[in-house]
Amino acid sequence: MKQLNLFLAFLRVGLLGYGGGPSSIPLVHKEVVEKYKWMNDDEFADVLALGNTLPGPIATKMAGYIGYRVAGVLGMLNAVAATIVPTIILMILLLTTLTSFKDQPWVMGMTKAVVPVVGVMLATLTWDFFKKSKQSLGMKVALGLIAISVLVLQVLSLHPGILIAALLLIALLRSNQSTKKGAANG
Repeated sequence: MKQLNLFLAFLRVGLLGYGGGPSSIPLVHKEVVEKYKWMNDDEFADVLALGNTLPGPIATKMAGYIGYRVAGVLGMLNAVAATIVPTIILMILLLTTLTSFKDQPWVMGMTKAVVPVVGVMLATLTWDFFKKSKQSLGMKVALGLIAISVLVLQVLSLHPGILIAALLLIALLRSNQSTKKGAANG
């Protein structure tokens, strides 16, 4: 049953994640955290952060890790296949069909119409992560991290992967310090 659920969850992501990785992240979250509860928000955020630091498409990296975690190597292969097969089939069909219609206004309009939908999906996921950050870190720290992130990304033009890796390292160090303090007090 796990294999079937994995396949269906990531098949939905593969079918509905139009536009690539960023648009599929909220879909993966809905399947993995909300529907099947294979991990919680914090674990999902860690997987997302780690996936963003590695090269390659985020959807397949997340599918591979989550599939492995839920059902081992077969689960990993299952989840990755379910993620990429719809795209492969759809691309073959679309490329053979749309090459003759590529300059038609309805094709250009169809592509432009998807952009706001992806924007809303990402904004919703961002809001959910902000609420979790505010709850666990406090409003000042959460807003401070947002401000620092915007500054580093926009003003210093640092690659997002480097920022994510640095924040992961800071979180890991803070986690280790908390563990050591807890052990010393216990």
